[in-house]
Amino acid sequence: MKPYQYYLRFLNVLHALESDSELPLMDLECRRLLEEIAVRQHDDQTMTVTEVMALANIASPATLHRKLNQLITVNLVEAAFEGSNRRTKYMKLTSQGVAYFRRLSQAMQTAVQG
Repeated sequence: MKPYQYYLRFLNVLHALESDSELPLMDLECRRLLEEIAVRQHDDQTMTVTEVMALANIASPATLHRKLNQLITVNLVEAAFEGSNRRTKYMKLTSQGVAYFRRLSQAMQTAVQG
């Protein structure tokens, strides 16, 4: 058995989900940006819009702004204020964003069990 078989099975399941429209189609920059927001939120370190724009390892600030707007448009993330601070917006997963990662988790379980 090949040591990377689970990941390849996961990719097959992921591609099947994307082709069946169970998951929204995203380009690599959108996906990486969404993952970064989700990981930080999971670690209770919600990202500000300014922090998102500084993710030079993903893309330029202009591209990040465009990709962030795409994620907002498809309702995977939202900009929200926290507490009484009305000057800083934080990026958070929407319920659809949480459902997206829940579905990916299920796909990973399927790949490992399959």
